[in-house]
Amino acid sequence: MIHALPLLAPLLLLIASLVSFLNPGQRPRRTVRLAQVAALGSLLVALGSALVLWHFGAGNSPVIGFGVVTLGSRLDLVSLVMLVLVSFIGWVVLRYAGTFLDGEARQGAFTGWMTATLAAVLLFVQSGTLAQMVVGWIATSLLLHQLLLFYPERIAAQRAARKKFVVSRVGDIALIAAAVLLGFAYGTGDIAAILATARDGAAQPLAIAAAALLALAALLKSAQFPTHGWLTEVMETPTPVSALLHAGVVNAGGFLLIRFADVLLQAPGVLAVLVMIGGFTALFGSLVMLTQSAVKTSLAWSTVAQMGFMILQCGLALFPIALLHIVAHSLYKAHAFLASGSAIETVAAARRPGPVAIPSARAVGRAFLVALAIYAVIGVLFGFADKPPQALALGAILIFGTAYLIAQGLADAAPWALTWRTSLYSISAATAYFALQRGADKVLIGTLPAAPQPGPLEWTLMVLAVVSFGAVAVAQALFPLWAYHPAAAGLRVHLANGLYVNALVDRLFGGWRLPRSRSVSRTSRSAASTAASDA
Repeated sequence: MIHALPLLAPLLLLIASLVSFLNPGQRPRRTVRLAQVAALGSLLVALGSALVLWHFGAGNSPVIGFGVVTLGSRLDLVSLVMLVLVSFIGWVVLRYAGTFLDGEARQGAFTGWMTATLAAVLLFVQSGTLAQMVVGWIATSLLLHQLLLFYPERIAAQRAARKKFVVSRVGDIALIAAAVLLGFAYGTGDIAAILATARDGAAQPLAIAAAALLALAALLKSAQFPTHGWLTEVMETPTPVSALLHAGVVNAGGFLLIRFADVLLQAPGVLAVLVMIGGFTALFGSLVMLTQSAVKTSLAWSTVAQMGFMILQCGLALFPIALLHIVAHSLYKAHAFLASGSAIETVAAARRPGPVAIPSARAVGRAFLVALAIYAVIGVLFGFADKPPQALALGAILIFGTAYLIAQGLADAAPWALTWRTSLYSISAATAYFALQRGADKVLIGTLPAAPQPGPLEWTLMVLAVVSFGAVAVAQALFPLWAYHPAAAGLRVHLANGLYVNALVDRLFGGWRLPRSRSVSRTSRSAASTAASDA
């Protein structure tokens, strides 16, 4: 019964949500405080669950309900990490929203939808049964839809919400079908029993089909190409919603893959598809992000790229690293959205110390050689032999990102202090990667499976990924040299518009149109105002 403690976290937030809907108007101060206290309470429950896990070990709470409608908590390291992460970010975002939404006519309703969304996410990440996971998954999406339409009169918000709604419903169907297949394949709806059987038994056709549907649901939830458009348009919602997305909402797809890692390992073809789609999305999002002028839009494209990288990690069967990536990305990106306004003021007020060091092609080449040398030395110190090839390929991709900074330090106009600083940053990044990778593998051993030895297809995809990300890193390092060249002007325009993929999806979903009644009423008001002005 002690393993049922995590269920108190969504219960507290659900109570605060119901109270908020009773006071949906402007400045419901007691309601806002109650929501913040409930979020803090959920965080304390999550921390208390850590003590339960440490003392009693992983386990399930007794299942409550009848038939397929059951409620139960699965407490292990994966669910605990997500419980602490979601409750902490939710508490911070609710405190921020209490000030940010002060004076809004519907602040109480906003608080209610936000606390209800957090409750659904907490219910989802601690699911002990397939039925509870499906309910939490669908509830999170439907409640987020209300937050996306907090300003229903905004056309861009309507378009983003419509696309998100359609994509999410397809993802819901995929997850429901996967749950049904898993139930038939393993004869139970208990997630822990399914994972234990999948780890010890041979692959089953129904389980492979379920793995494919799980992957489809995760891709749609995590805004992967070409269904990423809604995520880049949610800037029409209040800033707290953008931060809330990183509390187990947009990265719920990654958590789904991590939770069913043992099932996915039975379908190597599905993992290969995840590598290809996730890798392409990461490359695509990174390139488009470079061309965005608005801070929040750039952050949204960065999230698209990061979600692609998370899916890539899951496709490489690096599930402990993928969980670590969810934590790191959620914390820094939520902070980035909440601090986006003050960051603009800080950058605008900053005094430029002098000419910016622009690296030449020779400096970029030296930078990549230095970065690879640093990676090799640190890797030898930590031991290459006990690392799976997938982790080594991922580390090479990550070190390419630091080569961009080293290139600035090796530019002709760069001071020696900048050279040392960027090199130390690369050393720190390589050390952190190997240390965190080893720590995550050691802590999560027994909870998540280790990466299997790659086959020919996996080796081909890894080499292709390293080469592709390396080419993008070189292009980014040389960005000041080619970005404003007349020959690249057209490319910049095309990238700034996301290669028009989102426009094609708009046309497919009819998202560029307004409802007829609203269009007619707007036309009538416009005609009336014109007639009045003529009179």
